Amino acid sequence: PCLRVLDMTGLQDGAEQGPDSLSLWSGTVLLAKACLEASQRRDDQRGAERLEGSPGSSPPPPPPSVEVRVDLFVNSTSGPILRAALRAGGALRLRCRDFHAEELSLGATLALLEALEPAGLRRVDLRFNNLGLPGLAEVVPRLERFPDLVSLRLPYSNVDARRPGAEDGLRRLAEGLGRLQRLRELNLGSCRLSGRLRQLLGVLQCPLESLELPFCHLLPGDLAYLIQSPHAPALKKLDLSGNNLSEDLLPPFLQLLATASGALRHLDAMECRLTDAHLDALLPALRRCARLGYLGVFGNPLTWRGVKALAAGMAPLAALRLVVYPRPVDLCGDEDNGDDVPEDEERSEALQEELQRILRGAGRDEAVWTTSLSRHGALDYFAL
Repeated sequence: PCLRVLDMTGLQDGAEQGPDSLSLWSGTVLLAKACLEASQRRDDQRGAERLEGSPGSSPPPPPPSVEVRVDLFVNSTSGPILRAALRAGGALRLRCRDFHAEELSLGATLALLEALEPAGLRRVDLRFNNLGLPGLAEVVPRLERFPDLVSLRLPYSNVDARRPGAEDGLRRLAEGLGRLQRLRELNLGSCRLSGRLRQLLGVLQCPLESLELPFCHLLPGDLAYLIQSPHAPALKKLDLSGNNLSEDLLPPFLQLLATASGALRHLDAMECRLTDAHLDALLPALRRCARLGYLGVFGNPLTWRGVKALAAGMAPLAALRLVVYPRPVDLCGDEDNGDDVPEDEERSEALQEELQRILRGAGRDEAVWTTSLSRHGALDYFAL
């Protein structure tokens, strides 16, 4: 019997493995070249068979193609060869599961999406593409042709809902989102969406389980909508990093945590201007999230004492496995005095020992508390 299906999905990007690992981008290019070579070889073979066959005889049927299931990563450099491979129809047929694209024009984005086979595509991740609202309003409605699409990630798309003429683009974008019947994850990171969440999320056919809105300039009314929406109690993953949660957004944020507490497993609230003074209100709300496994609070101006209070307050959460905490503001060098030492390493080590003591005392030796964003990546939605 011949090989009919080759599953190569789930290969991690080389940045997360060793220095000699094949990156997802390089793997995509190699696969595209292999598809084109296999297609050319098949065409050459069939041409030779026709020349060698007797007049009037039919050439033998080609062997069945191999379906290669893959995750694809493409940019402006590799776009043309991938598009050609997807349309080649040769001995190797690419079927994409997760599609990632960076720095593509609107035309290139639409052409590649059109070339993908509809079935089996579960994620579309478009970033740094400078599509803006007009571009997204063109792209998102065309994603309806993918019946298995669950995850849509559109960070860094140059969207600003305050720009003149944005209303029509927002309306068309919302209509497109409303047609995605199985959508469970949405990332609109760094899109300025002040006051527009109801318009964009209110049309969705099913509750979201993952919502990422970092640096979106949210208003209290946006969080008030989320609290009352069907999305809040279903959320497993929430990212509100870069929104100022220290003032007017704090009360609705705490209410949102209460509403999402039954399902929430992953919370990012980095660079949200949260200080020691907010911990008295924040810790009880966080402790209600009994299934929380990841907490990201890096970049908030907590002190040594605040970080220890955070550790003591979160230690009872048995599911919490990873916390990315901020470097305490009172351990950093004093720039005003010309001190170029970024952090007091001796005191930082002492703080880490203090945190380990707190965790050991609570029987939580396995929990990881770190200030490193690069060594400990956030869990993907599909791994929650």
